Amino acid sequence: MILRRRRFVELVGRQLDLWEQEHDDLIRARALAERDYDRAAREEAESVYGELLDIVDTGAEGLADLRDTYARTLSDDEVAEEYRSAFHRAASRRLRGFAVRLEER
Repeated sequence: MILRRRRFVELVGRQLDLWEQEHDDLIRARALAERDYDRAAREEAESVYGELLDIVDTGAEGLADLRDTYARTLSDDEVAEEYRSAFHRAASRRLRGFAVRLEER
């Protein structure tokens, strides 16, 4: 079972490396939006949180597209699910701010 778990580790790592490089601006925007939310006055918090969620949703959607596009190339549903699980585990560790919404997609 351990070998099966590791089958996609390197691939997913490379995919996430590229995604992070291509979406560096989005990653920074999420961090800034989270900081703004943490510092927001009570009357501004709802609006600022909405902006944060928009950014998180954009990132999660991009990650889901990456994951699902590759998963569709796999001929076996069980293997595709194994890949999706590996992707989710890695994204949860590396991109937690986006991965919280990834599972919903």
